[in-house]
Amino acid sequence: MRILLLGDYSNVHATLAAGLRELGHDVTVASDGDGWKNYPRDIDLRRPSLSRWSSLRYYFELQWKCRKFRDYDVVQLINPVFLPLRGERILPFYQDLRRYNKKVFMGAFGMDHYYVRACLDCKTFRYSDFNFGNQLRHNSDNNAWIRDWLYGTKGLLNRQIATDCDGIIAGLYEYYASYRSEFADKLRFIPFPIRVDESPLSVHQPLRFFIGIQKSRSVYKGTDIMLRALERVAQCYPDDMEIVRVESVPFDEYVRLFNSSDVLLDQLYSYTPAMNALEAMSHGMIIVGGAEPENYAILGDTDLKPIVNVQPNEDDVYRQLCLLMERKSDILQLKSDSREYIRRYHDHLKVARQYLDFWSE
Repeated sequence: MRILLLGDYSNVHATLAAGLRELGHDVTVASDGDGWKNYPRDIDLRRPSLSRWSSLRYYFELQWKCRKFRDYDVVQLINPVFLPLRGERILPFYQDLRRYNKKVFMGAFGMDHYYVRACLDCKTFRYSDFNFGNQLRHNSDNNAWIRDWLYGTKGLLNRQIATDCDGIIAGLYEYYASYRSEFADKLRFIPFPIRVDESPLSVHQPLRFFIGIQKSRSVYKGTDIMLRALERVAQCYPDDMEIVRVESVPFDEYVRLFNSSDVLLDQLYSYTPAMNALEAMSHGMIIVGGAEPENYAILGDTDLKPIVNVQPNEDDVYRQLCLLMERKSDILQLKSDSREYIRRYHDHLKVARQYLDFWSE
């Protein structure tokens, strides 16, 4: 099968491509590398700058590059905004993809119209990036997402592509829940793909807690709260733990740094572990973050629950971290369970086969 994976978030398409190639398929990844994270790709769609002349030149270069995106059996978009352009500029590129390829699928892998809408209804999720129960969260990130995705051209583009495409793949429970009421007939949940690391596991002394921070999104992601809780725990166990704090580094460097840690804190407002957490679990790290019952239910899991689930407040994060520190004898088993969780549900070859089955239906 000849496959084009267009755009990338969190290394999803690059990892999926590896699995598909191992199964014998011809795969091209075209993306901008997800900005400073610089994920691998075959065709670079990076936008040099937002200046007027640079943007004009980029737009015409993009038209030339996209003429190559033809005669594929499957095209999968990472998101409705699969190119670094304004929403209204992207629709003609999508229409060409539909015209010159057999099937086009859309990923529900991140921020988009349907996710924002589900969060704002205060019913779909008990808590999310946008709500705590019936109370909405107000910050600059959220206001921008609402403007762009709920009312702007990105939202309109999202609705057009979701209605028109051949199928929609959701990578997390939250995204599946956001689409299922309207698109159940063309929606499939498929876990994110991860390469399983088989290197030997060990436990560091003192125990190392890793937290990655994007300064511009710390409040939005909840890492500000998680860091405060972690620092409180460190005061209680000064000789038994250390904090590895990393800010805005490329993906390869990020992996190298967290690979020498034992515990990763990630995604305070999520029901589910996302790509960073799953990648860490593959390396045998314990995750402190989102692991609500809905996460295990959509996977069909009844016995393997290695993730330390926390509620979205500092006191609960602090409490769960303290409990973890009191379970030192269980740390190695928890690390082993983390890796088994990836083998069972996220192995990139298993996931690639699920994609092939859905694309072929």
